[in-house]
Parts: sequence; structure tokens; C-alpha cells
Amino acid sequence: MTMHSATLAINESLQAKKAAGERVLHLGFGEAGLPVPESVANVLAAAAPLNSYGAVVGSTEAREAAAGWFSRRGPKTDAGQIIFAPGSKPLLFALLAILEGDLVLPCPAWVSYAAQARLVGKNVINVPIPEASGGIPDPTLLESSLQEALTNGARPGILLLTVPDNPTGTVARPEQVQAVCAIARKYDLAVISDEIYAEVCHSSTAPSPLTHIPERTVVTTGLSKSMALGGWRIGFARVPENEWGRDVMERLVGVSSEVWSSLAAPMQAAAAHVLSDPPAVTEHIAKARVLHAAVATAVYEEFIAAGATCRRPEAGFYLYPDFEPVRDALEAQNISTGAELANALLERYGVGILPGAAFGDEESGLRARVATSLLYGDTAEERWQSLNSSNPVELPWIAASLQHLRAALQDLVGGGTDSGTSGDGALTAVR
Repeated sequence: MTMHSATLAINESLQAKKAAGERVLHLGFGEAGLPVPESVANVLAAAAPLNSYGAVVGSTEAREAAAGWFSRRGPKTDAGQIIFAPGSKPLLFALLAILEGDLVLPCPAWVSYAAQARLVGKNVINVPIPEASGGIPDPTLLESSLQEALTNGARPGILLLTVPDNPTGTVARPEQVQAVCAIARKYDLAVISDEIYAEVCHSSTAPSPLTHIPERTVVTTGLSKSMALGGWRIGFARVPENEWGRDVMERLVGVSSEVWSSLAAPMQAAAAHVLSDPPAVTEHIAKARVLHAAVATAVYEEFIAAGATCRRPEAGFYLYPDFEPVRDALEAQNISTGAELANALLERYGVGILPGAAFGDEESGLRARVATSLLYGDTAEERWQSLNSSNPVELPWIAASLQHLRAALQDLVGGGTDSGTSGDGALTAVR
């Protein structure tokens, strides 16, 4: 049975609690939480009359803009290598459906990868992530995991990488990506590189498998994270310019034509504009990087202060704290799994996070995925102020959210003995 996506489910649950008047701290959903630049909104409004069906792969303008966008970031790309879709998620699903073999997946990984693989009848071969980062399998464990899978009758054929990563908010090291790609080539694996967070690295850039195995790598991305256009559902992919890539494109077009026909024409116009990198867009994304880094780091410090361990955030707006160091204090309250931890934070304090098990992690682990990007404000005005602030964590609504989290974590780790605290923590108002 296929379950409701964990990320979508917690978002709906927290939105319902909020609508019912409950005070909640929404740390469960990876929505970028930023307003739409006026220039981009104007392009979409002007494109509203475009109500005809378009080419399955996307318009010439959108494909050329995407090809230029890729070329400016490294690999020379032709418009014929690009295909658009209503979000990158359908493209990931289509790739898993058309590429041969079972899925090799870093663990933990975004919730939908394994679920999509199961929908198309593929086995999932989980390989732990490296200690300092996520999004790729640990290179020292990958080859032995492949050998074991082959011995057990699996057919590894697809390696899925996420650089930067969701759920850990980290960026894999270039030498690790190189090592993983060398193993992929040795075992003739196709590589899907989900690079939807590549534009929101807090500093420097993210390494891409295109540097190491360009002939077998398909890159998927979109505008939901860099531009906070998740609701617009704009995704696109780049396939290699070779016989294998042309075959992949042909099969992608076959799936696309039968399932979603094409990306909505007004969204293609918006994509063509954004992907041409106009100054207003590049400035907007640069400000977003600064905001994501500031707030994610502030939330990271709250978890560290509460006794958890956590990888320092390096991209986007995710954290992956581990409460193992305070297990004794939590087990005294009958909290011994990530799911029980998430439930306690939600029911006692109105803090929504997702347990690590939702991302393929061990059920017994006290780990969770935390998303920080919905702390930027409830209104467009607040979100604009957050984006333009030189010190966003001191804005009243962000500071209040940090205090809400601080009070909840202190009370939880302290044994839940101060549940009725009022004042700055105001935990009684959270129940």
C-alpha cells in the first residue's frame, strides 16, 4: 500500500491545527517560504492568455533559457537536452519508471524517492550517508553494498544523488561525489542527480556528478526552492547529449505525453524569464541564500543547546538533529524513537518535525528532519522584511519562533517538568 507522503501529511496536519486557532511552530515542510518578485509575477500575469497545449518537452523559449542556465553554471547544454514538467517530482518518477534496474539510494533520503521506486516495482538498496554530509551514499560502503545486493539477486541499475541534500541540509564533498561516480561507472549505473537545492548553497557551489560521469547522468531541478515557486510546479531535466541520453529523452517524452502532456504554457513563460538570470532574479536568490543560512543556523544552535548533535547546515533550510545524547532523559518520558519524539513535540508544544524513519532511517533512532523556511513570516509583508533584513533572526516573528522552540526543547529534555510555564516560553498557550 502507498501511504500519503509524510511531508505533505504533516503540512496538512499543521495547517489544520493553525486554522483551528492552535499555536504551532511549523518545522515539518520544505516550502521555501518566500514571496514572489514583482517582475516574475508580472511575466506570469502577461502570459495568462496562453491557453493552448504546447510541446511535451516545453517551448523553444523555455528550453533555450534552461540550456543557457545550465551552460552558465558549467556543462555546455543544448536546448534539445531539456524537458520541462509540472514540477521535478514527475520527472523523477518518470526516470525511475523508464531506467532499468533497482534503485541505489543514500539513507536517509527524501521521502518520495523510495516510495516512487516501489510504485514502479523496483527494489531499493539503501546505503548509509557519510558522517559529515548527506545526499550521497558513503563511498567506503557503496561498493560492498552493491556486491551484497547482487549476491542477493537484486539488479542495481540507478544511483540517485541529492546535492545539496534533503533531509540533512548539507553539501557532499567534491572528492566523495567523484568517488561515488567512479563506482557508478564501474557498475554501469545510471545516475539521477537531484540538484533542486543547488542554487541555495549558503556559500560556494555544490559539486555535480556531471563533472565526473556526464555520459550517464540526468539532472533534475526546478524553481520551487531557489525561487519559492513550489505552487507553480515548474520542473525541468537535462539529459546527456549522446545515444543513451537521446534514448532516455525519447522515453521521457513517451511517459510525459501520456501523463501530464506539458507544463502549463504560462508557467513556461515564467520559467523562460527566471532561467535567463535577470538581475532582479539573481539578487532575489542571493538574498534568499543569506536568509536561509541565518535562520537555519539559529535553529541549529537551539538544537545543539538542547543537547542534540547535528550536522551544521550548509544549504537550503534543513537540519537533521540526533537526540541520542539525551536518550536517557527522553526514555524517562517513554520517548525512545524518532516517531515518539516528533509526536511529543507536536502534541505537547505544537512543534511539527518529521521523524528520521520517514526518510528511511532506523525506527529506533532519535533523529528528525527539521525545516526552517516557514519561520520567515505568515504574510507577504513579513516575508519581504525577512528577505531584506540584515539580521532576520531579530525580527519579532522569527525571534518568537526561536523562543517557542527553545522553551519546548528545554522543557522536553528537562523531563517535561515545566509544562505549564508562562512568560517568554508561554508553553501553556501551545497546548
